[in-house]
Amino acid sequence: MEKTFAMISLGCAKNLVNSEQMLYLMDEAGYKLLPEPDGAGLAIVNTCGFIDAAKSEAIDTILQMAELKSAGRLGGLIVTGCLAERYKDSIRAELPEIDAVLGVGSFGDIVSAADAVLDGGGVSRFASNSAPVDEIPRIVSTGPSWAYLRIAEGCNNFCAFCAIPFIRGRYRSRSMENVLEEARDLAAHGVKELIVIAQDITRYGTDLYGQRKLAALCRELAKIEGVEWIRLHYLYPDQFDDELIDEIANNAKIVKYLDIPIQHINSRILKAMNRRGTGDEIRALFKTLRQKIPGLVLRTSLISGLPGEGQAEFEELCEFLREARIERAGVFPFSPEEGTPAAAMAHVDEEEARRRAALIMELQAPIMDDFCRRFVGRTIQVLCEGRDEESGRRFGRSYADSPDIDGQVFFTGSCPEGEFAAVFITSAEDGLLYGEEIRNDNCQ
Repeated sequence: MEKTFAMISLGCAKNLVNSEQMLYLMDEAGYKLLPEPDGAGLAIVNTCGFIDAAKSEAIDTILQMAELKSAGRLGGLIVTGCLAERYKDSIRAELPEIDAVLGVGSFGDIVSAADAVLDGGGVSRFASNSAPVDEIPRIVSTGPSWAYLRIAEGCNNFCAFCAIPFIRGRYRSRSMENVLEEARDLAAHGVKELIVIAQDITRYGTDLYGQRKLAALCRELAKIEGVEWIRLHYLYPDQFDDELIDEIANNAKIVKYLDIPIQHINSRILKAMNRRGTGDEIRALFKTLRQKIPGLVLRTSLISGLPGEGQAEFEELCEFLREARIERAGVFPFSPEEGTPAAAMAHVDEEEARRRAALIMELQAPIMDDFCRRFVGRTIQVLCEGRDEESGRRFGRSYADSPDIDGQVFFTGSCPEGEFAAVFITSAEDGLLYGEEIRNDNCQ
């Protein structure tokens, strides 16, 4: 078979980093990346296995690749990532079309697995999911101006509804020196926005240094020439301290956008789900953050239909959202994941959980629309990401927009991809902003 392959990366940003590392390894080994699996020697599917919807997407993708293979339009099929790890004892038996399976601790073996498949062999490898984080170089796939910067792997929170600690292992921080080395390399290649990610970045450093080190890491990242924006994703509310809040408030390169997944606001439900802290503590944290960080944009994730959520608890969540006016929010219906404590608890049925999720988004929609309209008549800084062929406008993101999950800014002008533009906002519609590039860069 020809040494060509297609990469299909599913799930979260952390999974994408692993995919980018595999791209590097395959490229170094002389494999040619193709844009589509049809006609490729190999397809590599890096799966998510977090919730039912993600598992269904992964299985559907694998089956699509299997059809190509049976039709003679694909050589071999390799599956890696969270689904592979979660169902390592059964995945090849259940899906015999798969030629090789690599667990989350074995993606570094992708080349040897690919070679074995091309030689007609089969591979199943599952190294420890709690080993030190692999520091493999990667080929950044997100564009010229921004990249994810993974600072840790795994999770120690053991929320009752979540299987991630069992799939990804215990929390392991990367050394600060290694993180900074990668950040400098990214900046040298034109990356202007670093999106700092881990399952829980507020815990960074506790395992290596015996104390939280996120604030110190941000100070060092801000010193790197070429880095203009530092965006922080997945900060657990119970791990904030004054040093971190002050660093976010005073570090000009940290965009005033914080992704803080709270899941719920009812204290009894939070305790049942093994979430540390109470609803009142979350309320107090959000109040403090807004007071100390002017212009702050908050993003959170919520779960509807958790075990113990009756009508009163659901109404408490809705009332909190009306009061907090969170600028960015997403909601997932509760998915009982096998092997987790919550799966064995009595919970709201699936249809009702979906109904409540829809009600939450109905409540949130005008809040998010009101927030977008606040930009009209202002000049803001926008990181240009390309040109829309249909309209001829440039498009990009403001500090209030994280890639793939938030809105975009469309504007007239000539700003090159990967550069910043000062854009005067003329209108807002359906979560999108529209404006005109101006010559000066006096953005507010």
